[in-house]
Amino acid sequence: MTPENDSWYQMDNVAKVFLATISKRDTKTLRVSCTLTEEIDKDLLQEAVLSAIQDRPQVQMRIRRGLFWHYMEATSITPVVTEETDRICPSLYVPAKAMLHYRVTYFRKRINLDMFHALSDGTGALEFLNIIVLDYLKLCYPGQFDGVTIHSGASADDLSQDSYKQFFGNVELTRGASFRKAYHPGGMKLPYDQLQFFEIHMPTDQILPKSKELGVSLTSYFGAAWMLAIRDEMPPRKRKLPVTITLPVNLRNYYPSQTTRNFFNNVNVTHVFDIDITLEDLAAEFDATLKTLLSEDNIKKQMDSFETMEYVAPIRAVPLFIKQLVVRHVKKLADRKVSMVFSNLGIRQVPEKLCGKIENYSAFCSSENLFSTMSSYNGDLMLGVSSPYMSTSVIKNFVRGFSRQGVDIKLYATEVIR
Repeated sequence: MTPENDSWYQMDNVAKVFLATISKRDTKTLRVSCTLTEEIDKDLLQEAVLSAIQDRPQVQMRIRRGLFWHYMEATSITPVVTEETDRICPSLYVPAKAMLHYRVTYFRKRINLDMFHALSDGTGALEFLNIIVLDYLKLCYPGQFDGVTIHSGASADDLSQDSYKQFFGNVELTRGASFRKAYHPGGMKLPYDQLQFFEIHMPTDQILPKSKELGVSLTSYFGAAWMLAIRDEMPPRKRKLPVTITLPVNLRNYYPSQTTRNFFNNVNVTHVFDIDITLEDLAAEFDATLKTLLSEDNIKKQMDSFETMEYVAPIRAVPLFIKQLVVRHVKKLADRKVSMVFSNLGIRQVPEKLCGKIENYSAFCSSENLFSTMSSYNGDLMLGVSSPYMSTSVIKNFVRGFSRQGVDIKLYATEVIR
């Protein structure tokens, strides 16, 4: 295990935003889960986690507070596997408290990895989860999975790389795009800083042909469906407000990075429902806008501006607590321009030998607004929705829209205290 104080590194800029904007409701925690075909053995899972951190010592970090920025240093705190009893996406960062910023729990056949978003993004968390799952199955079935690997094989330096600094930040500062305040669905929020979580499953083969027929991506097809679900909840007097979907983009698809740290960017797709529009037409519009936003030139311009901010001398010299107040204020203004977040984590692919042991995957993220992840595995398309709102009308609209198309849907939800 990595000894304490043996190594440290600076936080990436996205992690700094997470640290400045954490709240009791939005813990800035993401959860990725893998459901196996058999009940979990706690002792073997504990052994698997201890094995997995040898492959990914980058998770064995503790966040510390400096004068001007936070930083991470290695810690020898041992992760302890427990049965799931806490909320999904629990708080995994408490200032000045010695603690790990990830947690592994289990419930029946499911293995959960909760991770503080300042430590990694969805791609990094999913790879760590898969390493745990493979090490666990190797312990359950000695010799059956010898020679099977699931990690990238990247070097320790590549895994710890701050890829934002590596690829961005070499131009003059430019003014970011300006968007109007967006419509926010949901109304009153749940009491006691709660979040409600919904897990939606549908067969991929009932959805994929629909998007292919329209010539749009699944991201655009579902993004348009979420927009329409929000529109159907909007009061007529607010129909002139834009509906804006924020989409996190995995920058590893554009730049040669194998980092396990954060390496993503957000883009916004906006539509104003001033006239009636069909799902098909909206999906085509969504897809065209998204393709423009995802051009390499547009991404680089946006990220160069974001990264260059750190190197402006007056900003670097400002004490941390003032920086955090500014970041918190800017983030609050930015959130007003977003109706919901929709994150496509892609297709989960594992070595063929493991397929018979894994039923499905799921993912969730804490949020102050409506947030949906999407991923698929072995023909099962899963959406993990987190909502801070008492009203569930947007989610009902979304599910009913697909039900009317004849899609077979399974829906699970957590209970909340009202």
